[in-house]
Amino acid sequence: MANYEQALQWVLSHEGGYVNDPDDPGGETYKGVARKMNSKWDGWLHIDMLKRQSGFPANLDKDSELQEAVRSFYEVNYWDRIKGDELANQEVATSIFDFAVNAGVSTSSSLAQLVVGAEKDGVIGNQSVQMINSFDPDHFIASFTVAKIARYVSIIKRNPTSKKYFYGWVCRALNEN
Repeated sequence: MANYEQALQWVLSHEGGYVNDPDDPGGETYKGVARKMNSKWDGWLHIDMLKRQSGFPANLDKDSELQEAVRSFYEVNYWDRIKGDELANQEVATSIFDFAVNAGVSTSSSLAQLVVGAEKDGVIGNQSVQMINSFDPDHFIASFTVAKIARYVSIIKRNPTSKKYFYGWVCRALNEN
């Protein structure tokens, strides 16, 4: 079965650290946790306190409570919701998890379901898990990657200011484990 810690390390290597990009719809972000979408996340209290100390934002990565808050946030809100522990292939699980972090659990789940021919309801349940686990992993990764890139193109069509993220999104989609 897939390993959460391994998937998390891959995701965090692509999410970066602290960013406050005015063009990012999520606004202020730390390791991919967007403040506008997750304003009640406990980590923001730590970050706001650490902003007042010297060495910000480098001091964020040294705060063990904040790092545990990030770890726990992704496990509960993303990994558990895609049933990552029940997915047999690490690369497949990491890819679904990573896209869930990047585009939302429902979007990632729907694309995974589309790839394997499951009912596309945006919720990975037992039937979706079975279908994903019985699907050829290489074929899944290739098809899922194409579907992710198509999603990114649709985002840019709706919001042209997001074009500056496209290259990074595509590189991330293509660089699966």
